[in-house]
Amino acid sequence: MSFSFFRPSRPKTPQELAKATKDSLSALDTKTVVDVKALEKALEEVEKNFQIMRYMLSGDGEIEPNPEQISQLALEVCKEDVIALIILNLHILGWETRKDIVYCWSTLLKQNVDSIYCCAKYIQNHFELLDSLVVCYDNKEIATNSGNMLRECIKFPELAKYILESASFGLFFKFVELPNFDVSSDAFTTFKDLLTKHGDIVVEYLNNHYDEFFTLYEKLMISPNYVTRRQSVKLLSDFLLEAPNSHIMKRYILEVRYFKVMMTLLKDTSKNIQMSAFHIFKVFVANPNKPREVKVILAKNHEKLVSLLQDLSTGKGGEDEEFDKEKELIIKEIERVSGLPNLEN
Repeated sequence: MSFSFFRPSRPKTPQELAKATKDSLSALDTKTVVDVKALEKALEEVEKNFQIMRYMLSGDGEIEPNPEQISQLALEVCKEDVIALIILNLHILGWETRKDIVYCWSTLLKQNVDSIYCCAKYIQNHFELLDSLVVCYDNKEIATNSGNMLRECIKFPELAKYILESASFGLFFKFVELPNFDVSSDAFTTFKDLLTKHGDIVVEYLNNHYDEFFTLYEKLMISPNYVTRRQSVKLLSDFLLEAPNSHIMKRYILEVRYFKVMMTLLKDTSKNIQMSAFHIFKVFVANPNKPREVKVILAKNHEKLVSLLQDLSTGKGGEDEEFDKEKELIIKEIERVSGLPNLEN
């Protein structure tokens, strides 16, 4: 795609472009915003600068981008505080400009200059910018743009760790249930990335915030919103069954309250939710160190559970064979437990 309309007669250097971008974003002050004509002019200048920046980063189909210029631009946008100004003014900018910003943001964060990801380092030195990006989910006009930018940040362990441990992380439990489907879906995608991209960091976080996290997560799994229930149960099922998370899984399957949640989800009207719940439920049942209360619940409900499991099917033909074997083992264990003596309350 050619951006020749905005290409100056003498192309700007990275230094000049970063300075011009800073100046155009800084011009979006309170006085400018309330003056319609001044705002239009200022927004046009910002749009022009980001289209030139995109051209510098990607080329235009005729001219290939210059790696040295790209590296220099990454350094200059940090030096000029363009990264902070982007986040500060994102809500004012137009759709096309935001689209160009998301592209530029993604490309600039990937730049490794002298063994340092300078843009990620800039954000690491200004962690409050991540909080500002998270809060953008409250504005549906810019939510998916900020979400894309956040996910680029989350690729860096230090930035993901900050978000997980910040108060802002708790906001995701609200954002994933927002009424706007595009926004809530985007928020859940970011939420999932935070919990899956960096295993060691996530395990450390959960070890330190286990009760707080899973109390909030339980509310997602019993949400009246079908999409929230389906996504949250599937994510937990995948997460607990990953080998690096075995320590968290072993702790989770000792929690009687969460066992009861899985039993409820097994009766959900959604086949997808039932299947994800089964893969967590089976670990509770197969646990050789089941709490006594779990055994009591299994014994009291064994007929209903066996009937429910016998009717449960993946509906995927040949893939049912392995699932049926798992089901058979779980049913046998439920029947074994139901025959144990001294389980009366």
